[in-house]
Amino acid sequence: MNNKGAKRMRNYLWSMILIFLVSNFALAQRPGGMNLKNFKGIIQGIVYDDEAKAPIEYANIILYRKRDSSQVTGTITDKDGYFKLENVPAGRYFLDVDFIGYSKKRIDPVIVSPRSPEVMVGEIFLEPVTLQSDAVEVEAERVPITYQIDKKVINVSEQATAQSGSAVDVLQNVPSVDVDIDGNVKLRGSGNFQVLIDNRPTILEASEILQQIPATSIENIEIITNPSAKYDPDGVSGIINIVLKKNKLKGLSGMVNSSAGTFGRYGGDLLLSYRGKGYVLNVASNFNRRNFPGEQKLERHTQTANFTTYNTSNGDTKWNMFPYGLRMSLDINLGHWDVLSFGGRFGNRNMERGFDLDYKEWTSLNQNDVLAYVSKDNWDRSGDHYAVNVDYQHKWPQKNHEFTAQVIYECRNGEEESLNELFELDGQLIKSQKSTEDGPGKGWRIKLDYSHPFSENTKLETGYQSRIRHADKENKVYYYDLNQNAFVFQPRFSHFAEYKRNIHSVYTTLSSKWKKLGYQLGLRGEYTYRTIGLKDSAAAKIDRFDIFPTAHFSFEIAPGRQVMASYTRRIHRARGWFLEPFYTWGDAYNVTRGNPGLKPEYINSYEMGHQIFIKKTLVSLEAFYRITNNKVERVRSVYPYKENVLLHTYENVGKDYALGAEFLVNRDIVKWWNINYMASVFQYKVEGRLLNQDFSKESFNWGLRLNNDFRPAKNTRVQFNLGYRSPTVTSQGRSEGFFTSDLAIKQQLMDRKLSLTLQIRDLFNTMRHEYTSEGNGFYYYRYMDFPSPMVSFTISYIFNNFKQERKRSNGNG
Repeated sequence: MNNKGAKRMRNYLWSMILIFLVSNFALAQRPGGMNLKNFKGIIQGIVYDDEAKAPIEYANIILYRKRDSSQVTGTITDKDGYFKLENVPAGRYFLDVDFIGYSKKRIDPVIVSPRSPEVMVGEIFLEPVTLQSDAVEVEAERVPITYQIDKKVINVSEQATAQSGSAVDVLQNVPSVDVDIDGNVKLRGSGNFQVLIDNRPTILEASEILQQIPATSIENIEIITNPSAKYDPDGVSGIINIVLKKNKLKGLSGMVNSSAGTFGRYGGDLLLSYRGKGYVLNVASNFNRRNFPGEQKLERHTQTANFTTYNTSNGDTKWNMFPYGLRMSLDINLGHWDVLSFGGRFGNRNMERGFDLDYKEWTSLNQNDVLAYVSKDNWDRSGDHYAVNVDYQHKWPQKNHEFTAQVIYECRNGEEESLNELFELDGQLIKSQKSTEDGPGKGWRIKLDYSHPFSENTKLETGYQSRIRHADKENKVYYYDLNQNAFVFQPRFSHFAEYKRNIHSVYTTLSSKWKKLGYQLGLRGEYTYRTIGLKDSAAAKIDRFDIFPTAHFSFEIAPGRQVMASYTRRIHRARGWFLEPFYTWGDAYNVTRGNPGLKPEYINSYEMGHQIFIKKTLVSLEAFYRITNNKVERVRSVYPYKENVLLHTYENVGKDYALGAEFLVNRDIVKWWNINYMASVFQYKVEGRLLNQDFSKESFNWGLRLNNDFRPAKNTRVQFNLGYRSPTVTSQGRSEGFFTSDLAIKQQLMDRKLSLTLQIRDLFNTMRHEYTSEGNGFYYYRYMDFPSPMVSFTISYIFNNFKQERKRSNGNG
C-alpha cells in the first residue's frame, strides 16, 4: 500500500472512531441513555363524574408498584379534576382513582420509562356506587350525600321520602340541618343563612323560597357552612345552594312529575330541555298545594302592678301554601372559549294561615269571673315575583384563567291582609280589625370575577359586586264599626315605609400549596348604605365599611387523605320585617313591631373536618365553633297600651356561642341494605342584657338521624328514616325536642322511565311543637300538633332519556 492509500485508510479509521464517539455521546444525552437511578417521570390525568360529566375535585389518586402492590405516592385532584404525580421512578405501576360515593377505578398498567417520561392516562370517569342484591345487579345509584372540602352535596333523587314535598322536606334528612314542625329551617342551630338558586341569590326570604321549590325539580342541594371571601358574607351559618335539574343530552328531552296526598295536598312540575348545536334551552314549570291543618293550645299570663291577667285558648289551625312558578335558561356557546347565558324566573307565593280558637280570660282579682269567647284570625300573603339574568364567561387556554360577568334584576310584589275577629259564644261579633300591607321590592346585582393562575398550584381570584335594593311598604289599619257595619280606616295607625340598601364589595383570594399544606387566604371589603323610615319622618341610617377575612387550610396526612380547617368572618343583616317601624296585629292578644335601630350580627366561625372512606364505609367528623356578636332575637313584653296583650319585637340581646361536632357513618350493612347514621352535638349559650336585666342561658343540644335504604329487588327501593332533635333555649324561652319518622316505597318501571313512589310522613304521629317563654311581667306557652301520618303518592316519567350520556375511559396509560 502506498503512502497515499495508507493516509486515506488512517483518515477513514479516525472518521469511524469519531463517529462512534459522537454517537455514543449523543445516546448518552437521550432519555434512553439516562441513568435510571436519577430518572424521574410524571403521571397526569383528569377525573370526571360519569353522570354529570363534571370534574371531581379532591378525588384520591394512589400509585402502586405492580410487582408487590406497595404504595409509591399519591395526590388529589384540583377543582378541574386534574392531577399530576411528579418524581415517579421508572417502572410498572397501577393507579387507583377513588372518591367518596363513587366506584373505585383502576388504571393498569401504567408504565413510566425514559422513553415515556410523561404519561397521560387521559379522562377517567368515576361511576356512582353500584349496589347488588343476591339475585340481580341493580343499576348504579348515587349515594345520598357526598363530601367535598368546602361543602356537602345532597343528591335529591335519592331522597325518596321527600319526593312529593319541597326543598324543606329534603333538608329534614341532611346533616347540619334541623326542620321544625312549622317548616322552619335551621343550619347548625341558626335560622339565619343565605339561599342561592343555581349559585344566584334571590330576593325572596330563605324560608319562602325553600317552601316553594318542589323536591322533584332539584338535582342537588349544596350545604356550604364556611364559604370563602368570593361569596357574599351574609348569613350566620352559611349558604344553602339549590341546584335545579337540567338535561345535557342532544335533542329534546324532559320529565314530568305529579303528586297527590291526604289533607288536600297535590302538585306537579314539568321540565323540557333541548340541546342543539352550540346552545341549550331549558324550560320548567311547577305548581303545588300543601295544606297543614292542626291544633293549637295557648296559655298566657300578663302582669301589671295591681293584678295578673290569664288567658287560655285551644282550637284548630290551618297553614296552606299554593305557589306556582316558571323558569327558563338559554346557554349559547360563542366559540371554544366564550359562553353567553340568559335566564329568567317567574312565580307567585300564595299562602294563608288561620286560627279558630276558643278563649277564656280572667284576672287575679276575681278568678271566678271568666270571660269566654271565640277568636277567628286569618292571614293571607300573595304576590308575584320575577328575576332575569345575563351571564358571560370567557376562558383562556391556561387552566383556571377565566373572567365571568353577571347581571341580575329582581322584583317582588307583595300583598298581605290579616283579619282578627272576636265573637260571643252565641256567634255575635264583639269586635274586629283588619290590616293590610302592600308594596313592591326590587333590586339589581352586578358581579365581576377574574381568576389568574401564576403556577400549577398558585391562583389569584378577585372580583367586584354591587347590590342595590329598594322597597316600599304601605300599612293600613281598619277597625270594624258595629253601628255602621263597616270597616273604618284608622290613619293614626297607618303608615308608609321606605327601605333602601346599597352594598358595594371587592374581594381577593390567594390559593397555593406548600409541600403537604394547601391554603386559601381571602379578604372581602363591603361598603353598606342603608336607610329605613316612615314617610315624612327621620330615617334610621347605616353608613359603614366592613372587612371580612377568610382562611381555608388542608393538610395531607397520607396520600389521598386530608384534614381541612377554616375560619370566616360573616354578617347577618336584619330582614325587612324586623325593621318595619309600625305595629301589625297577629290576633287580638299579639301585636308585632319592627326595630329600625337593629344592628347587624357579626359572626366569627371556625371549622375542622376529616373524612375517611374504608372499603364500603364512609366516616365523616366535623367540629365547629361560632361566636355571634349583636345577637338578634324576637323579644316579648307586655303591650304598654293594654295589659292583656303581648308585644313582639326584635332586639340586639348580646352574644351567643355554639361549640359542637357532627358525625356521619354511611355503610352497606349487607348488599341490599345501606344505612346513613348522623349525629350532632353542640353546647349553646346566649348572654347579654335584655329589658334592663342581665341574663345568661345555655343548653346542651343534640340530634340523631338514622336513614335506612333497602333494595329488596331490581328497581325497588324502601326508605325508612328516624330522627330526634333535643330541646334548645333562647334568650327568653325553651323549645322542646321531638321525634320524627318517615317511610317511602319506590318502584321503577318501563326501563326506569316510570317511577311510582308512596310516602308516609310522621309515621308514628310524634312531631310536636312545644315552646315556653318567660320574661318581665309575662308567661307564654304554646303547643301545636298536626294530624299525622301524612300520606302522598308521586308518579314521575322521563322521555327521550332525560339523563346524561355515559362516556368510558380507555382504562390504560
